Amino acid sequence: MQDWLWMSAADLGRGIDSGEIDPLALTQAYLDAIDAHPARDRIYSVVTRERALAEAGAASERARLGLRRSALDGVPVSWKDLFDSAGTATEAGTALLKGRVPDADAVVLQRATALGLVCLGKTHMSELAFSGIGLNPVTATPPNVNDPEAVPGGSSSGAAASVAFGLAAAGIGSDTGGSVRIPSAWNDLVGFKTTAGLITLEGVVPLCKRFDTIGPLCRTVEDAALLYGVLQGVTAPDLRGVSAKGLRIGALQTLAFDDIRPEPLAGFTAARDRLAAAGAVIEPFDAPEVVEANSYSGTLFAPEAYGTWKDVIEANPDVMFPEILQRFRGGAAVKAADFVAGWERIEELRAIWAARVAGYDAVIVPTAPILPPHAQRMLDDHDYYVTENLLALRNTRIGNMLGLSALTLPTGTPSCGIMLLGRAMGEAALLRVGAAVAKALS
Repeated sequence: MQDWLWMSAADLGRGIDSGEIDPLALTQAYLDAIDAHPARDRIYSVVTRERALAEAGAASERARLGLRRSALDGVPVSWKDLFDSAGTATEAGTALLKGRVPDADAVVLQRATALGLVCLGKTHMSELAFSGIGLNPVTATPPNVNDPEAVPGGSSSGAAASVAFGLAAAGIGSDTGGSVRIPSAWNDLVGFKTTAGLITLEGVVPLCKRFDTIGPLCRTVEDAALLYGVLQGVTAPDLRGVSAKGLRIGALQTLAFDDIRPEPLAGFTAARDRLAAAGAVIEPFDAPEVVEANSYSGTLFAPEAYGTWKDVIEANPDVMFPEILQRFRGGAAVKAADFVAGWERIEELRAIWAARVAGYDAVIVPTAPILPPHAQRMLDDHDYYVTENLLALRNTRIGNMLGLSALTLPTGTPSCGIMLLGRAMGEAALLRVGAAVAKALS
């Protein structure tokens, strides 16, 4: 049973389908592993034991009768603590929402439950999802699988840890500026950012609704594809027959390599070379619109986030992590005219980018230009916190600002990912490219 904890979600589903794995025994194995893990309370904010066992029991009976509802029926997953779950605290990593218990599940959790996925519980996260670092002294900072003194990446920090430490088959998170991809990369996982507006946010605690997206953190691209199908309520993309040979891949040079540290550069370079050896055509290119697009992040993210939360924040600001409070309050100074003009320009820049990369199957960059920073130093050194936080999200933010789908894959260098940028609403095509790239990297 211990081997089950490290299998992909897809392989677990196949084991259930063949009768080799019982969903109830599988769920109990995960619950036992959670109970025994020394960092359990830093990873899970709530373990929904009774719900998990009830759902697993129903999945077990369906499997026995040959009535499975999906390829992942009976597979246990975790949920970031901003997805509403009926009768269970959903506090989004902040004391501002302490004691908040919703009456209904988020729509994506309803979809997952209807298709037989087992809810193990809720995972810790950066406060109100406003940080890519994963440091949260208010609730908990989950561990990093490669370095016990480093942060895990955020804001879907516990989601990544739950998978990386064998405490869930997959985690469901959200990504506004990199919050699925950074913790995935820093914990050697696959992370999939969907296009904003594609998957419903109903029942999800917001940060910036125009940028918020939902996506999985998992072990394989196949898992990402199956979970995408569940979350979107569509048939999962068919990944059969993929090959890197003949893929035309753009390698963005602008911004993505500025101030990059040696390890992420080495990991990216090795992955790029393996991809080229597998037959992909890789073409370096520049895109000055990327720099301008990223420059609008302060104009667009912070004012929407502060506008959403200002009344709640200002009613009780002292309970917040000061670094996060400062980020929110930074949105108060942005003029409405600048916000509107910023969105107008972003739409123009998105069109310029789309035309520039139209001939590529995907664009590759290092997922992050830095390794996971030291957790205690981030608490002690404000300048270090600001610098590392901004650098951590610099590359992933390209995908958010330009409105793209994006996928991060492990490179084989610990805590270093390679990110594929796809088209807006191009999830199926990107997952096929990602499967081909993953095959080449393996």
